[in-house]
Amino acid sequence: MNLTGIKGVIFDLDGTLVESALDFTKMRAAIGCPPGQDILAFIDTLPTKAQQTQAHNAILQHELNDARTANWLDNGKAMVTRVQQAQLPMAIVTRNCKEATAIKIHNNGIPITTVLTRECAPPKPDPTALLMIAEQWQLPPADLLYVGDYIYDQQAAENAGMQWLLV
Repeated sequence: MNLTGIKGVIFDLDGTLVESALDFTKMRAAIGCPPGQDILAFIDTLPTKAQQTQAHNAILQHELNDARTANWLDNGKAMVTRVQQAQLPMAIVTRNCKEATAIKIHNNGIPITTVLTRECAPPKPDPTALLMIAEQWQLPPADLLYVGDYIYDQQAAENAGMQWLLV
């Protein structure tokens, strides 16, 4: 990871720093979401608040089960160590819920305290969470690197005007 010119690094969580065994096919089936459709966007289109709550609760159970078994990825740990050595600020922006994110961070001793989940800002690819971190750090987005493993990570970084690294 080249950190030349980088003044801060924001990481995705699942598939970037820790393992994820989430079965999105099973999750979509559990809430009636069509294949290929974004799960969180689908939930927002459900007609009643009760249906949305029920779908969020179903997704939450999948996320919590996954969180309990998620371990550091070797590459993720190496990237965090590299950023620590460079003494740059670090954050996590994830589409995960707060509860599952906290379990993954705690169980793996991830040394990152600035964490934004889907409860904090609209989920990626919306750039809001990334821009919130840039503002908190008082750094221009162009000086920050967002590291992720999925197209939403790339899109969020591009939408925020940040550099990005797809792992």
